[in-house]
Amino acid sequence: MKKRALISVSDKTGITSFAKELHELGFELISTGGTKKAIQESGIPVLSVSDITGFPEILEGRVKTLNPYIHGGLLAKFDEPGHQAQLEEHKITPIQLVCVNLYPFQATIAKEDVTVEDAIENIDIGGPTMLRASAKNHQYVTVVVDPSDYSIVVDELKAAGEVKFETRRKLAAKVFRHTAAYDSMISQYMSDLSGEENPESLTVTYELKQSLRYGENPHQKAAFYRKPLGSSFSIANATQLHGKELSYNNINDADAAIQIVKEFTEPAAVAIKHSNPCGVGTGEDIFTAFTRAFEADSVSIFGGIVALNREVDAGTAKKLHEIFLEIVIAPSFSDEALEVLKGKKNIRLLTIPFTKDDKKEVKFTSIEGGLLVQDFDRYSLDDATITIPTDKKPTDEEWEALKFGWKVVKHVKSNAIVVNNKEMTLGVGAGQMNRVGSAKIALEQAGEKAVGAVLASDAFFPMDDTVEAAAKAGVTAIIQTGGSIRDEDSIKKANEYGIAMVLTGVRHFKH
Repeated sequence: MKKRALISVSDKTGITSFAKELHELGFELISTGGTKKAIQESGIPVLSVSDITGFPEILEGRVKTLNPYIHGGLLAKFDEPGHQAQLEEHKITPIQLVCVNLYPFQATIAKEDVTVEDAIENIDIGGPTMLRASAKNHQYVTVVVDPSDYSIVVDELKAAGEVKFETRRKLAAKVFRHTAAYDSMISQYMSDLSGEENPESLTVTYELKQSLRYGENPHQKAAFYRKPLGSSFSIANATQLHGKELSYNNINDADAAIQIVKEFTEPAAVAIKHSNPCGVGTGEDIFTAFTRAFEADSVSIFGGIVALNREVDAGTAKKLHEIFLEIVIAPSFSDEALEVLKGKKNIRLLTIPFTKDDKKEVKFTSIEGGLLVQDFDRYSLDDATITIPTDKKPTDEEWEALKFGWKVVKHVKSNAIVVNNKEMTLGVGAGQMNRVGSAKIALEQAGEKAVGAVLASDAFFPMDDTVEAAAKAGVTAIIQTGGSIRDEDSIKKANEYGIAMVLTGVRHFKH
């Protein structure tokens, strides 16, 4: 049987070397367009698809391989007499090897100035059809979509004259993953284009960024995948400058740190433990901001993760170096800072671009047997309808502190309470089964510093006990959602103690 290989690629990495190897192994090559030109210019004999089909490329190249002379050769069972008879009757030659990759749809829609027309033209039709046909028929056909697999195919052909069935099956599985990811990106683009918010089915695609040693615990397997064209201001697009490989918990906590530090435009530092902030500080410079974040809870920060929204300078690096930290994240590090921090072998130093983009992101939460999808909580006080039902109104300084607390509390696991001043957190109560329990933890941590501080809650007060606890600790202003059927009890208690209370009408649960 004549050996024939069809080659048609957008990504031409290594293609002429691969074509040369196949030619020397006795394959007749057929190709299309730019691929044929590249092979031909390398001095390798190659036929045009039109030579095989007897039909020219038409409709600006939209139709060229969609033809029985191609797909009959791809889908035939080589050892089935009935198929063989039909191939002979219609003068169709089997195709034993297919090398195809697709129009660059992802790269096209990544362009800032891309038009809808350009995006649509880069939806490949013939390529996925050939790939799927060949992968379906992998019992007989070798199909290659990834240039990194060229050498595997060549080595097996040289060693045994054919590609092993196990290899063909692995390559076929890769093809179906590839075409599924390709179609997923197109479906997302078209759904966004048509304004579809909750389609009847949801298919998403991610690319493997890193295989992890284990998950939350050593007995759990895990991997880290990155969304194609996802937000650059994210842990998924971080650059690691130094330190050990990131773990599952590192990545999860780093994401939490980044989400909080995004809230601030002034110099800010965030320390995270187990996805909750143990310290948040701001200041006129990043050294001051980190010092406040550290002083907020100098115990819990041990072994934590720190995110800073300004370049790390030498002074800040020396302060960071004094503490055992897993990760430091910043937009950049000065040369002096890197020299200081690299003195610790295992600390991970990461940079990400601290520039907000307009990409629409949604949050996926997996549950057993399903998936929850929601928008990220980007709601700010600027979006809220504020009411102040208490006799006392916040002072200017209290307002600044309330705004600070509101930015932080929405990133604390519910039930969430934050006690703070306008520059730093003083106490954080997270994840308790009742709100006053979280308040007691935060107030106890704040201690005497709670006097003159403010308190932020991620949701309403079902009873007045949180207000009373705050008042007795010396808190002078509170910001909370409001909306409880017992709001009047809390307002009355605030008036009794001379506390200002701000109601936002906005809940910030985080589970």
